[in-house]
Amino acid sequence: MNRTDHHIRRRLTYRSLKHFGVTAALLCLAASGAGAADSPPDFTGIWRGMRSNGNPDYVRGWPKDAPLREDAKRQRAAYHALVDPKGETPGGWCVGTGMPGSLLESGGYPMEIIQKPDQITVIYEAHTEVRRIYISGPKAHIADEDLFATRNGHSVGHWEGDTLVVQTDHLKTQLDQTAIHSANAVITTRYHLGKTEEGKRILTAKLTMTDPDFYTEPVTVTKTWVEADPETRMMLYECTEPAWDEHLDALRAAAD
Repeated sequence: MNRTDHHIRRRLTYRSLKHFGVTAALLCLAASGAGAADSPPDFTGIWRGMRSNGNPDYVRGWPKDAPLREDAKRQRAAYHALVDPKGETPGGWCVGTGMPGSLLESGGYPMEIIQKPDQITVIYEAHTEVRRIYISGPKAHIADEDLFATRNGHSVGHWEGDTLVVQTDHLKTQLDQTAIHSANAVITTRYHLGKTEEGKRILTAKLTMTDPDFYTEPVTVTKTWVEADPETRMMLYECTEPAWDEHLDALRAAAD
């Protein structure tokens, strides 16, 4: 059993408990930034992904027929030829997915949003991936030469009425997720709130990835979450802990 499987079993055990901690109280938000609504909507809360009803045209939220360039296909094939024979995955080495996979997939795990006027923090329970969306202030205006590429990139947002528009760039080239992309990819995501017929809040993100190095045209997909029940709480995803426990067992065995 690999470390990821071990964590999933722990997660299922936790979910079998009847009583959970109380969700953190919602934060009040004051309007901030040019073009913002008088009172922007508050996305604070814990959210669960809504199922796509098994749409066969999508793999983990990404279109099967995404318009990849031939060179990108060759790079993807070479990567899988390297890792697939032994079933290697980043998750097996406790590496998170990164954008846009962290937004689109998350393996069925919940997502928490904590909102302040100058920053929105998104925490995906899977691998405890954290994204910070800077709305205003110096962190939203960092010079390119002071940034470096990461799996989740650098995200800056602004309000257009009640819609949050986020641009993510400074991404690493990634061949190890479904939505492969080059380092020149730019992701624009538009978030807005709605409600189900039962009155529960819904958060919808319309994501467009533009990557002329890997794709012949931009790719647009939509992801929707529903607000989790009030008793839901985020769990700790400590992927490396099973490996440490196994190491301790080996040390004990060697000492006997």
